[in-house]
Amino acid sequence: MTLPATLRRSLSAAALAFIVLISAPAHAETAPTPKPALWVVQDADTTLYLFGTIHFMRPGIDWRTAGVAEALEASDALILEVADPDDQAAVAPLIQQYGTSPDRPLSSLLSPEDFVRLDAAARTLGASARQMDPLRPWLAGVMLSSALPARGGFEARAGVDVQLRADAARTAKPIRGLETPADQVRMLSGFSEEGQVAFLRNTLDTFGEAPVELGQLADAWTRGDVEGINEITLAPMKARTPIVYETTIVARNRRWAEQVATMLNAPGTTFIAVGALHLAGDDSVQRLLNEAGISVVRLQ
Repeated sequence: MTLPATLRRSLSAAALAFIVLISAPAHAETAPTPKPALWVVQDADTTLYLFGTIHFMRPGIDWRTAGVAEALEASDALILEVADPDDQAAVAPLIQQYGTSPDRPLSSLLSPEDFVRLDAAARTLGASARQMDPLRPWLAGVMLSSALPARGGFEARAGVDVQLRADAARTAKPIRGLETPADQVRMLSGFSEEGQVAFLRNTLDTFGEAPVELGQLADAWTRGDVEGINEITLAPMKARTPIVYETTIVARNRRWAEQVATMLNAPGTTFIAVGALHLAGDDSVQRLLNEAGISVVRLQ
């Protein structure tokens, strides 16, 4: 089965995909003037900007503040979670290795009723339950979850990281990643089968509804409300599914904080953009850097 672009991009939004979404019809609100948070880490010859992103956004929102635009223009390179989330050649073999289990098909893990629901959901993606049957539950869940944001008017192509990558590409700015597609696929496939099935069932439960939580998260991000991001998403995730929180947030933040610290050894200016969840809460990249004795200053 060919992987849709939304699925390939959604691997960078793995944490959001595993959250138990609060779903209901979305309501339009007057959008505030965007002022997403931006931080800086500096020493004598190195400047590192830290910027949180939203992987799915409503089109037409101009979130590029003067501070963000100036920081990106001044930077020698852009660093994202993954350098190229659309690299089908890199992702497809990994999906084949970690995302399929013909000996444990979905039809053997789901009830007949859930398999019928899976078929109905799959057909909205141009597939069927029969075609998805060999997939492991985590991959089936992520494929279906990748379609949920559209129900609230959110698009992957309008995602902040996608737009930043396009900005950097237009100016021939080097683009690097903090992790690889292999890292992300191994992370997602490492959850227990029971946990994966629960995630898939929850996705089927909410499939016909618009994800309100994503709208709330995007609004908080737009306002630069870091504490709001924590309250809306991170705190509930930590309470409901601590293993998901530890795996998709904390472990990655630790690895990324170490990489950021190492970047201070090389002179220059770099713009680092990761999912906003990683720059909020008690286990944020900034807090880990502070604990290592590295000062992080919020600019906006």
